[in-house]
Amino acid sequence: MKKDIHPKYNTKATVSCACGAKFDVGSTIDKMEIEICSRCHPFYTGQKKLVDTAGRVQKFKNRLEKTKGIKNKKPVLSKIEKRKKTNKKAKNPLDSEKKK
Repeated sequence: MKKDIHPKYNTKATVSCACGAKFDVGSTIDKMEIEICSRCHPFYTGQKKLVDTAGRVQKFKNRLEKTKGIKNKKPVLSKIEKRKKTNKKAKNPLDSEKKK
């Protein structure tokens, strides 16, 4: 390793969590403040906790309920899709002249 290019490594950097837990780790930063740690994270604690700030889960469930009754209905086609479906392959006027 080259000398004098690496940051100082602290073996006892203090980490403080929003839940109040504090512990020491090795890092180049002296103090860190985090929002969630292994003592309060649902994966480690076994508590199921759903963070839904904008009601996204409920919006999804509502959309899912609406679509359950629409299984047998035909899909709505846009104007372009309707034109493509009705206008089959256009005949080339030059093709008719070649046959003559």
